[in-house]
Amino acid sequence: MERGTTIFLKAAVILFGIPVLALCIFAVPEVANFAAELYPEHTYLKYLVFLDLYASAIPFYIALYQAFKLLTYIDKNKAFSELSVRALKNIKNCAVAVSGLHVVGLPLYYLIAEKDDAPGIILIGMVIIFAAMVIAVFAAVLQRLLKQAIDIKSENDLTV
Repeated sequence: MERGTTIFLKAAVILFGIPVLALCIFAVPEVANFAAELYPEHTYLKYLVFLDLYASAIPFYIALYQAFKLLTYIDKNKAFSELSVRALKNIKNCAVAVSGLHVVGLPLYYLIAEKDDAPGIILIGMVIIFAAMVIAVFAAVLQRLLKQAIDIKSENDLTV
């Protein structure tokens, strides 16, 4: 494959990271402060919101890095290699981690939504969980298919 054929996808991966970084810088402190204002007797909620949202950003960026590495492997004609399988496995694990962290943080969404009378906040949390699980399942399926293709390729290489 010609080098640089995945430039658009690499740019898309980078562009996925920019809004999340902006949310981490600007929106997360606002949400945490808002949670603390809603429940002034429970000021620790501010730190739980920080912990949950920033902790879920870490596996998100690890998954983006793994996706970038996977696209680099495709550029270098190493798409059918154990490196690609490992990158897909890491993406799957990161997606499960993001989903799990948001499942743990779902009670925080509920508390904020109940006090602010905004049920859409719970829906946002559930969409994040669902999207992360869809990515995890998709990465697991691709990982399995790629592993089978590598096994068939190595089997064919041995017979020739």
